This record gives sequence, C-alpha cells and structure tokens, in this order.
Amino acid sequence: MIDGGEAIRKLALNLARYSGLAPLARPFVGGIGAILMLHRVTATPEKPNGVNRHLNIAPAFLDRLIADMKGRGYAFVSLDEAIERIKMGGKGGQFATITADDAYRDNMTEALPVLEKHGAPITIYVAPGLIDGAVDLWWDVIEDIVDTSSRLTLTMAGKPTVIDCSTRGRKIQAVARLNAWLTVEVPEEEQGAALRELARSNGYQFGKGRPCTLMNWDELRAMAAHPLVTIGAHTVNHRNLKRLSEADARHEIGDVRRILEERLGEEPRHFAYPYGYASAVGCREVGFARDAGYVSAVTTRHGVLRAEHAGFLHALPRISVNGRYQSVAHIQTMLSGITTPLANAGKMVVTI
Repeated sequence: MIDGGEAIRKLALNLARYSGLAPLARPFVGGIGAILMLHRVTATPEKPNGVNRHLNIAPAFLDRLIADMKGRGYAFVSLDEAIERIKMGGKGGQFATITADDAYRDNMTEALPVLEKHGAPITIYVAPGLIDGAVDLWWDVIEDIVDTSSRLTLTMAGKPTVIDCSTRGRKIQAVARLNAWLTVEVPEEEQGAALRELARSNGYQFGKGRPCTLMNWDELRAMAAHPLVTIGAHTVNHRNLKRLSEADARHEIGDVRRILEERLGEEPRHFAYPYGYASAVGCREVGFARDAGYVSAVTTRHGVLRAEHAGFLHALPRISVNGRYQSVAHIQTMLSGITTPLANAGKMVVTI
C-alpha cells in the first residue's frame, strides 16, 4: 500500500526528472557528493509486504545503482576519504560513500558481495545494545505483535485503550499509532519495559517471531577486518538522544566508543544519530558528538553534500536508499540536488 505522501513525493521526483529540470539544475545544486544511507539489503525479506519493508532494498538494485553512479562519474570512497574530500571542497570530482545503520546480517551476506564487485566501501553503524539483545528492534516487534492479533489492549495516557487490528488497513493504522505511542508518549528510558508489557498483555512471546536479523559480535569482528568495511557507532542502546538528559545522552554517544573498541579492537571514528530527524538530534547532540571525539556524525536529513559542510562535519545529511524508491531514476533525481531545498524549506546546506 502506497500512502498519499509517498505518491506525491514520487510524482514530484518524476516531474523533476522527465521535465528536464533535474539534469538542468544539477550543475548548480548537485553539490560535491553524497552519503548514501541503507538499512537492510536482501532479496528475501521475512515480510515482503510488511509495514517495515521500506527499510529493505534488493541486492540487485544496489548493484544497478552503484553501476549507474560509477558510470556517471561518481567515485565510491570510504567515509574517511569522504570527510577529507569535504574538507578540500570536493576537489577530485564527485564522490559517494555508503553507510548502513543497525548492522543487519544481510549487510554481510547479501550487500557485501555487491560492494566487493564494485570495490565500494561501506560504514556500518553499530548499537551494542541491539547486538547484545539488551534492547529490541521495536519496529519489528510492533509489526509482529500487530500481525498476530485482531485487537490489542493497552494503557495509553493512563487510560485503557483497545486498538483494532482486524484488517490489513487497520493493522497499518495500528502500527502507526503504536510507533507514535512508543517513541513520543512513552519516556525513552521506559520504552523497552512498555514494549514488553504490550507483548505480555496481548499474548505475544518474544523469540517466537522472526529469527534474529542482526549480526553477532563474531560476524562484526569479521566485517571490521574487511578492507572495504568501517565500523561506526550508533549509540549504546539506539536511543533518541534528544529525549534524554545530558548525562544519559553523553553516555550513549561517548561510552559506545569504549564498548566497540573492547569488542572489535578499534575505537570508532564516525557516528550516526539514531532516527536522525529533527526531533531526535539538534545543536545539543551535535555538540556532544563533537565533544566525544568523532571525526564525523550523520543524520537522516535529506540532502547532498556541499563544500560548506566542511564546517558541519557532525551534522551531515544523507540520501536514503530505501524500499520506497527502488528506482535508479529516482535516486538520480535526488543526487541532482534539486530535492535538497524542496525537502528542507529551501536550505541548500542541510545540517540540523
């Protein structure tokens, strides 16, 4: 099911491309390069029609996209080199670097062979709490709970609430409502307990759903040793930093460096803010990332890179390569730079 907003965005992308506006604008607004953002890369998702399918792209699409970008003159570089190119104002031609959030196992089993084929480096951002199972992939758990229920009961804002999950349309609405409840209404520190109470009170058993989709520490160590792979940090527990106290936010941003060094043998140089949107990262969090000693930090704000980003290395935008836009033509339009000001109230240099 395509929502209205998605349909409008695709229409705008097609209009920009086929009107000739995107290629015409590219020399003026295309910037110096781009950071691509992935999550899952698999040809066989557990739930191909699930509400979280937008997190996944097919390996064949990644292959086509990289080949197309290389054919258009993009050099695929490591994030370390990308940062140096930003500092130099983009000298050396247009470049791209690939990043992936959360350390899904298919990054190793299905994305890596594609990257090896093209010699394209990747930075994988890891949250140790997710790997250890201390925190849950709540977006998958909510989807699974809704999928196995026709109705859910829970307490929202102190009141008993019943959510209808009896049809496909109702399930989509239920997931959206529960996502908002868990990420906005429930305090960040209580998110895990609230999720488990939702499961318990509705008869859902953890561990009975889909298999673990994240890499384990042995797999991450093998990936860290690969010449194309850089491991970055994604907080300790995949927290929305803007919802935390200063002490807790600094712990999430700073202590993850020590944990990853202990586990993988090298301190991460790069950081990704979980969620990365306006209500998850602001000036305070950017300052914390800088204070923690990271070379760079990325958001999920939409945008290409410009020379001016040399002054904003801890608030870098990305181009999301996701299941909603598995079209080389759509990504080409995004890379033209024309969608950057459209998505950011006219801003060309997107930071926070």
